[in-house]
Amino acid sequence: MINILLIGSGGREHAFAMALAKSSSCKQLYIMPGNAGTSKHGINVAIDVNEFHLVAQFCLDNHITLLIVGPEDPLVKGLRDFFMADPKLAGIAFVGPDKKGAQMEGSKDWSKQFMQKYGIPTAAYKTFTQHNLEEGIAYLENHSLPIVLKADGLAAGKGVLICESVAEAQAELRAMIAAQKFGSASEKVVIEAFLHGIELSVFVVTDGTHYLVLPSAKDYKRIGEGDTGLNTGGMGAISPVPFADKAFIDKVEETIIKPTINGLKAEDIHYVGFIFVGLMNVNGVPKVIEYNSRMGDPETEVVLPRIQTDMVELMLAAGLGKLNEVNLQIDARTAVTVMLVSKGYPEAFERGKVMSGMDSVEGSTLYHAGTKLSETGEWLSNGGRVMAVTSLGSNIKEALNLSLQNAEKISFENKYYRKDNGFEFL
Repeated sequence: MINILLIGSGGREHAFAMALAKSSSCKQLYIMPGNAGTSKHGINVAIDVNEFHLVAQFCLDNHITLLIVGPEDPLVKGLRDFFMADPKLAGIAFVGPDKKGAQMEGSKDWSKQFMQKYGIPTAAYKTFTQHNLEEGIAYLENHSLPIVLKADGLAAGKGVLICESVAEAQAELRAMIAAQKFGSASEKVVIEAFLHGIELSVFVVTDGTHYLVLPSAKDYKRIGEGDTGLNTGGMGAISPVPFADKAFIDKVEETIIKPTINGLKAEDIHYVGFIFVGLMNVNGVPKVIEYNSRMGDPETEVVLPRIQTDMVELMLAAGLGKLNEVNLQIDARTAVTVMLVSKGYPEAFERGKVMSGMDSVEGSTLYHAGTKLSETGEWLSNGGRVMAVTSLGSNIKEALNLSLQNAEKISFENKYYRKDNGFEFL
């Protein structure tokens, strides 16, 4: 039995905490910093994960064998590199890429160059900075519509704009580069051709040599039903994606996953951890929209419930370079998650609303994304995205209906959720 440290504080981390704590190999689970939901499965640790020396000291003091990083920020900042540089820490099985590997997500320009170099299908693009901004303005003059603008760096999921006119794209390009709309993240901007098709995500876990393909998922980003309104961090998700059958996933593996893994090796990047491959199905041809160097949220809340393999065994194998020894077992049922959010989200939102009804939920799993316990023991809303309600069913409709029934039982003032996740497949 081993001690495990999980880094992060969202619904994704609650899903991981629940799966890890179930394992007979888990002696003690720590979550840094965690949330009110994760505290039911382990010990929350109030340490800033960007204070690498404090994270390291905690691992030594608590005899951590396995460390799993949920969010991208500490990876892009080099947490793994910090651990690998210290002989006392190098023995910890660390799930998460180094700084160079995390550029897959940390730099849109780097990842586009990588895809181009290794023949990975993606949209045509060009990158611009302060030095050639006017060239970028001119480049947009004859660009096909709509036009996609992407901040190069991390912008908390908000750095992608889809512009419907040349004038809008030119104004936004100036705002991003000259006026630093997304801070230093948009010092460099990727202009990309818009891909027409249906979006989905395929997840891969790799130990640097071997890899396993995890279930596909599709998340619903827009706040409004029918995919209308503002973009959010995700209003729910489904897994698997109906059209992503074996033939489609085989195509993804041959044209995208294998060249990605081989490309990382060719770049001398020993990539350990998750690769989130954001895809567009363009008339049956999968093309990469983006890479992330971690699992998605809320996709984790539909992917993990379908993984039947012991999660500690799976993560330890990834960290120790032994994924080839793991037999990945997947539940054939469909998972649907519905995200309960606060009034005002994804803009300024309400917090501190008393929550109730969780005890009456039957047949669904609740993942806390933004909750806290008050001093008197009441559950309070504490985020834009508050809670994910995940259900398994024989199809999308069955799983969705169960999630909606249970979403209705949970109450807090001005609660909102979409009722149509998976709508285009129903």
